[in-house]
Amino acid sequence: MPILNTPGGQPLPEIAGYKMLRVLGRGGMSTVYLAQQLSLGREVAIKVMLPEALADETGRRRFENEARTIARLDHPHIVKIHEVGRTSQGLPYYVMAVLRRGHIGKRHLALDESKVRSILQALLSALGFAHSRGVIHRDVKAENVLFDEADRAMLTDFGIALRRGHGARVTTDGVAVGSTAYMAPEQARGAEVDLRADLYSLAVLAWEMLVGTLPYQATDALSMALKHLQDPIPRLPPELAHWQRFFDRALAKAPIDRFPDAPSMLEAMHQVPHAQRQPMRAALARLRSKFTTAQWLMAGGAVAAIAVAGISLVPERQRPNLLDTPVTDVAVAPDSATTAFDPTRGAPEPDPTGALLRAAPESAAQPYVGAAQEQLQQRRLIAPAGNNAYDSVMTAWRTDPSHPSLSALTTRLVDQLCSEAARRVRQGEDAGGKQLFDHAQRLSQQNDGNDAPRLNQLRKELNDALTVRMTRAVDSGDRKAAKTILASAKALELPASQIAALQAKSTKTTVGAERIASVSGNEAIVTLANGKTIAISRAPVSRDSYADFAKSTQRVAALCRERVSLLRVIAPRTWESPGFAQSGNHPAVCVSWQDADAYARWQSQRSQSRYRLPTAAEAQAVAKAGAGKAVAEWVTDCGAGGCGRRMTNGKGWRTTAAAGRALDASRGYDDVGFRLVRDL
Repeated sequence: MPILNTPGGQPLPEIAGYKMLRVLGRGGMSTVYLAQQLSLGREVAIKVMLPEALADETGRRRFENEARTIARLDHPHIVKIHEVGRTSQGLPYYVMAVLRRGHIGKRHLALDESKVRSILQALLSALGFAHSRGVIHRDVKAENVLFDEADRAMLTDFGIALRRGHGARVTTDGVAVGSTAYMAPEQARGAEVDLRADLYSLAVLAWEMLVGTLPYQATDALSMALKHLQDPIPRLPPELAHWQRFFDRALAKAPIDRFPDAPSMLEAMHQVPHAQRQPMRAALARLRSKFTTAQWLMAGGAVAAIAVAGISLVPERQRPNLLDTPVTDVAVAPDSATTAFDPTRGAPEPDPTGALLRAAPESAAQPYVGAAQEQLQQRRLIAPAGNNAYDSVMTAWRTDPSHPSLSALTTRLVDQLCSEAARRVRQGEDAGGKQLFDHAQRLSQQNDGNDAPRLNQLRKELNDALTVRMTRAVDSGDRKAAKTILASAKALELPASQIAALQAKSTKTTVGAERIASVSGNEAIVTLANGKTIAISRAPVSRDSYADFAKSTQRVAALCRERVSLLRVIAPRTWESPGFAQSGNHPAVCVSWQDADAYARWQSQRSQSRYRLPTAAEAQAVAKAGAGKAVAEWVTDCGAGGCGRRMTNGKGWRTTAAAGRALDASRGYDDVGFRLVRDL
């Protein structure tokens, strides 16, 4: 059953996880309750919007969205919002800490410059933090500066906070939101405001803390607003004259004449000279803030009566001549100084929470931010064109760089781009890795270099990946791979020292014995003992491949008979009819050395590479492969009697000897084929 603990016996709202205790305060748009958070056993304050304040679901969502924005302001001098939600009756609420030490309007700080400086420093730090994230408070005043248990000043009630870049919000009757006693001139006009409006309001509060009264006095909101718009900046009392220059700028009518940001205002405050300690003057100032003019006059009359009585007791000859005594001005507290920090003066609105219902329109960048978040989840980093996270984030930056989520979103995207770039380079996809790296660098520049540490980490990851690949290339003698890796390091703009280390490592790709380094299609990459690297065919040139050559060049087939015989005339043998059955993938035989050399030149003309026949040493570096009968193979080495005879390598189906033979280079043999070599 609901607890009845409100005026008029109205039930307290029900919120899951909380025990509602009592009402702390109420305004025209909301009520603040004291509650106990059951899970942690701590007391909290819960602000609940009134039913009549939220006419529709749009208003409720606007309230919740803005509360979540404020909840992200995690700063030691900003009251933290713990939770945003809805009551069992569907009313929006948010939960915050209970601050029991009251607001600054209940403290008497006149001439306590040390304390005022400390509070100003805390509040400027809080505002600077909020401004850097695109949030403007718009209602800085005494009642919105509370103190926690450690007596720290805490800025609260960002209920009318406005994201930078949007116009001022105005109430339904046309009066600008905010307490007019602290309101900047442009805010009072209902014009566009920025962070300098907050700094103006804080300057009014600083004046109030130091002097004990507001800089302008008025009996209603309109008159107060006009004074901020039209009246000259007032002069400080003599004991505070060293602050005048600071306030002349902080309270300037035009925003351009004020401090540009919170850090600048803080620096100017530090430059204000520290006054000499004047305890009596400070005490008098505090007394002035406690009594009305009538009370001062009554006290003055009593003192005067006592003085007259005292003088009457003094012999006439000992009495001073009052006419000859210099007259000293006596400062009398004006009637307006009824109390220091009267919460009702300046006609502030009783509850500025209502401005939440008139929250600024959604940032124009929000659709792009939302799209980027979805695209990140789907791993659409830079593709497809027009539907990827990179394009969405860059468009958001161009649309509204002050969007509060944009910097963090950019950092998240940079991290994913870096991770993917490193993965691709590890897998040898260097071009794709470089593209991702370039995108990450452009994003970091857009984000004011906030992601430079992640980019430095990526450079290390890329160097590690290329070093591992270079080690594999060196171990396998793959010079081509080593050259590719070195080129990638330069393209990725790795530090010169890392490129030099990779280059030094790449020179070690020569190995001490012939070995197959890597496989590429129908070729084997071979590094010889002398350090030379070649690509050699894995199998002899096939019958089909040679047929293409013969048809293209109209080359006449060489004679092919093992011995001189009548059959050479009656039944000649050629590569097309070697005397036994062959299929297209069998080695081409009955091909002379001259035919094989002509085939190599033909292949070179068709491609960008130079093909040739191998040497005996090169031919021995690769294992024999191929279909059909075993064949010996032509090599470039000449026979003992000259190059009219050329050597073969290996043994064919007609011979058993493994040693090469010197054969006539002009004729073919039915057990001799050939393969090609390509210099790298």
